[in-house]
Amino acid sequence: MSTWLKAGILLYLSLLFFGSFIAIGVVWTGVLDDKFPFIDDIKIFLYYFFAGSIGGSLRHLYMFCSHYMKDELNEYRQWIMYIFYPIFATGTAIVAVTLIQSGILLIEFVDFDDTPYAQISFAFFVGFGFNRFVNKLNALSKDMFKTNQQQTINTEEKTEKKPESQ
Repeated sequence: MSTWLKAGILLYLSLLFFGSFIAIGVVWTGVLDDKFPFIDDIKIFLYYFFAGSIGGSLRHLYMFCSHYMKDELNEYRQWIMYIFYPIFATGTAIVAVTLIQSGILLIEFVDFDDTPYAQISFAFFVGFGFNRFVNKLNALSKDMFKTNQQQTINTEEKTEKKPESQ
């Protein structure tokens, strides 16, 4: 990877990380509510979005710096991961919180004085572990949307493995 590409990725991830904190502060204070009245309607989703952004950019800043220090940034295809994964993490954080709040994952958030601290924290963790969360989501969707033929095969395999009772 060339030096300018490394510097560009580092600048991008840093701006995304620190800019997300600034964006949360702007949303929290309501500075833009008069100019953009729709922000109040989507404020909670913006918190999840930027929490996912902070998590995703923090993880990739850490990975980038770790690989840089070990002189392991030689693969040109890796820049795609550093650019796009934090972006994917933002939307995934919103979807993750929405899935939990819908009750489909059988997890429940505890409310604390009408503040979404648990949801925002979870959105951060989803952003930080974006690829792991997507892998779990993929496994869950495979189980949820099995065809009848797949269910029959899996049921037969399970019954064949059980030892017979005497």
